[in-house]
Amino acid sequence: MLIEQAPTLGGTMVRAGVGNWEPGVGGTGIPFDLYRRMKRIPDAVGITRFGRHAGRTPPGAPRFPGGELILDSAHAYRDTLCRHGAPGGRWDYDYGRTHWHGVVFEPEAMRHVVEAALAETGRCRVLTRMTFSQVVVREGRLDALLLTDGACVRAPVFVDATGDAALAQACGCPTACGEDAQATYGEPSAPERATPRANGVTLVYRIALDAETPHSPIPSDVPDACWWRPDFPDAVYTQHPCGDFSVNMLPTMEGAEFLSQPPEAAYEECRRRVMAHWRDSQRRFSEFRRCRLAWIAPALGIRETRRIVGECVLTEHDVRAGLRGQTHADIVAIADHPFDTHGRDSAGCRELAFPYGVPFRCLLPRGIDNLLVASRASSFSALAASSCRLSRTMMQLGQAAGTAAALALDAGLPLRSLPPETLRDALRGQHVSLTWPMPEALASHLDREDAP
Repeated sequence: MLIEQAPTLGGTMVRAGVGNWEPGVGGTGIPFDLYRRMKRIPDAVGITRFGRHAGRTPPGAPRFPGGELILDSAHAYRDTLCRHGAPGGRWDYDYGRTHWHGVVFEPEAMRHVVEAALAETGRCRVLTRMTFSQVVVREGRLDALLLTDGACVRAPVFVDATGDAALAQACGCPTACGEDAQATYGEPSAPERATPRANGVTLVYRIALDAETPHSPIPSDVPDACWWRPDFPDAVYTQHPCGDFSVNMLPTMEGAEFLSQPPEAAYEECRRRVMAHWRDSQRRFSEFRRCRLAWIAPALGIRETRRIVGECVLTEHDVRAGLRGQTHADIVAIADHPFDTHGRDSAGCRELAFPYGVPFRCLLPRGIDNLLVASRASSFSALAASSCRLSRTMMQLGQAAGTAAALALDAGLPLRSLPPETLRDALRGQHVSLTWPMPEALASHLDREDAP
């Protein structure tokens, strides 16, 4: 059974309009399966490369208001599976233009293929517009959920895939929020004292070429000047196969500001900021005067809120050590995105030299034996979360959680007693990448992206 509070499936990729996957190792398994399904739909998915960038504006030309990702038919999915290795560990435009390729897709296409894949199992009941109102915990196990429609759901294993560990917190599992103090995990880049700062929030909007009606009506109560920071933030403009561009403001709202108010109020304020941002973009960059504001996502793109403190906490030490330095026997996902925060205190992207792994124990909350947490709310320090929070990595965690639950039930074992290599072998059999460099057999599988 899948219980989804929103009206549709797909989460941030669909409801928040985050229809792109940044370059990074590990995006095999289910992400590749969904990509292949979307390729069968016209204008649903494509590969991107760097286009224009504010930092590379030619002399005398107007400054591009951020960065641009444009379609590149010369590259394939396999080319999107690496981010690490930039010279000097710094973000580099020229290196990125050559080596960093992403995936862009239509959110509705993603919704369609996710729903179709679940339906094809013949075993997954999907409940949308639904959540839980109460949990029943007995002797360290989650026994049942009471749903908002009054139904009672019992299961031997539960997976919390909420972005803020809602189920785990309701069960009393320990959680954290904000920046960790340096002493908590001994992370050299952490602040001396814990702070409420969190990664920024973005409300994605979409623009479409429309020379006839380019000026979208802006409410009169939206000021001309930026009122929440000295200047309007830059954005990433991502081209879709249909010609539209998604606009990802970096960010629309500070993370701590978002956490300090009700989500509905934060969303309405972000809508006002989107309209002001778009009006300013049209004024400053003449090319946008031929475009109109076509869509504003119905949900915020939230990078960070609450995280569990699980059986293992992924920290800066893991991310920097990489697979070559980690000793965990239970790695179930790999990633190589940089430390990446958005907001007033952002340190920019600090690129990695090598991929690192996420242990299965990061999915196991303390205190509840039959619960897994597979989302950006898994057991990470704030610093590690800024690296491994991306969509394809979260999908790897979900694939690991579901596989572990099935294996444990089949073997009659508690989740914590499942042999790590049994789980890893099963994931490899599902074309999940767990090592670097990539095995030849997996590379061959990825090269068949147009196979039926």
